Amino acid sequence: MPDTITLSSGADGFSDAKTIADVLFSEKLITKQQYDDIKVKSASSGATEESIVEDSNIVPEEKLAQAKAKVFDIPFVSLDTQSFSPQALGFVPRSVAERFSLIPFLYDEKSKILSIAMSNPVDLEAITFVKERSGQTIKAFAASKTQVQRAIDQQYRQELVGEVGEALKETETTSKIKTVDTQQIAQIIKEAPIAKIVSTILEYAVNSRASDIHIEPMEDRVRVRYRIDGILYDRLSLPKSVQEAVISRIKILSEMKIDEHRIPQDGRFNFKVDDKEVDLRISVLPTTFGEKIVMRLLRKSGGVPTLEELGLNGSSLRNLETAMLRPHGIIIVVGPTGSGKTTTLYSVLNKLNTTRVNISTLEDPVEYQMQGVNQVQINPAVGLTFAEGLRSFLRQDPNIILVGEIRDPETTELAIQAALTGHLVFSTLHTSNAAGALPRLLDLGAETFLLASTMNAVLGQRIVRKICQHCKVELTPPPPLVTEIKNVLGKYFPANIGKIKFYKGKGCQECGGSGYIGRIGIFETLPINERIATLILQHADSGTIEKEAILEGMITMKQDGYLKVLAGVTTIEEVLRVAQE
Repeated sequence: MPDTITLSSGADGFSDAKTIADVLFSEKLITKQQYDDIKVKSASSGATEESIVEDSNIVPEEKLAQAKAKVFDIPFVSLDTQSFSPQALGFVPRSVAERFSLIPFLYDEKSKILSIAMSNPVDLEAITFVKERSGQTIKAFAASKTQVQRAIDQQYRQELVGEVGEALKETETTSKIKTVDTQQIAQIIKEAPIAKIVSTILEYAVNSRASDIHIEPMEDRVRVRYRIDGILYDRLSLPKSVQEAVISRIKILSEMKIDEHRIPQDGRFNFKVDDKEVDLRISVLPTTFGEKIVMRLLRKSGGVPTLEELGLNGSSLRNLETAMLRPHGIIIVVGPTGSGKTTTLYSVLNKLNTTRVNISTLEDPVEYQMQGVNQVQINPAVGLTFAEGLRSFLRQDPNIILVGEIRDPETTELAIQAALTGHLVFSTLHTSNAAGALPRLLDLGAETFLLASTMNAVLGQRIVRKICQHCKVELTPPPPLVTEIKNVLGKYFPANIGKIKFYKGKGCQECGGSGYIGRIGIFETLPINERIATLILQHADSGTIEKEAILEGMITMKQDGYLKVLAGVTTIEEVLRVAQE
């Protein structure tokens, strides 16, 4: 083997596996019959086992690439979860990448090793060509052909990697400072390349609808990830040499101390791209390899969505609207962190917000500014907790109160007192479903008879990704899945649906290859009627309350999700990801 390739030893014990078919059979990816067929066809036609498996389409392409990697004792890489280094991409032009079906993804500055993913990792001509072209030592990785092609299309088209790569080239021309003091850092971050890297990272976040940016120092590089539609995607890999300057640039924009590296810091600033303005909340946390930065993007434009736009419909929407229109009582929204509870409450407040009512909110933190609403951010450092704020609110003549979260007995008691004295109270709780909120409030010290008389409704929710409409394709679901959906939906299964069809996004430029654009909620609304109130008085557990609510006509989150699957809004995988108990 030429010295141009660096191979890692196989750790999976396949030294005795001589061919593709052997590996696939030992991994239980093909049957004995299929294994024998491949061997016979290969012997009789002279075709390679790989081409026979490819043509017959009996194994997923990624599994075939993994098997090939084991046969040749070459490491495998999944490009769908891999971040790409702008430096690495700079070594190989697109024309070469397409010609040899390969893509560079990582560059180690110390060892001068360029890692490339190849659909044919034993193509020595390609490896030699890239070595001579780049002047670096090449480390070959096996990858599936489809993933390599998709990565070429995305990475060479992407402004993010291209523009950051250009800026990195400029940083290399500046003198490298080994020992950096505060004054020198201040000078470095004013330099155009670093400012350009930071602004490009932010622009990409705004244009790709990201909600968070994670800048994470690692041992040999800095990883940049974006949370898009609730899922984190690796999008960029920066060299370690620009870490301090990039972090200092963000600190200065956020008005933090750039010479403080030992304690966490928080800050904020606004950023505008064309006509889109975002408010950025910055959190800096010291880690083993440097300071990690997370930036939360809060869009100023676009307004608050309506309840229908969030995905509430049918009986769930009717039950919530009925509860909202009562002049007093408590409405709780439940779900895990990041399930959209705050957005739902803002939508509710937006609907109730008129000049005739006084609305006050206690939040941690205030995420959106709402016209005509008195919003207060809690500050425990000076004694402004949820409980203290709620006490003050009751002296402010409010009609509607929003308490960001009920998390202790004191806040629970005050919220119930507020509801008893004629106020409409909204809040959130961290429970897995709507029925679980009632026993939880009892755990927090609520009196059973007071809770039964003050609760209006509990709304449980999750967020699922919506199928991209630009690359949406039909699928015929397997019979067991159809049976499962019919069993879960029961009487809610559409009678006139005919042949059941599922849909998915196959991945395109619009959705960045994910198959999804945007998100929608799946909900369950539990109205507190006489039967449920009786169960509260009896200290019933969440399972009993949920069974009674379903008998009374409550559609569960899972049922709502399945109805959205049948409507072609989302996929079954998304619903099971967030709503499977």
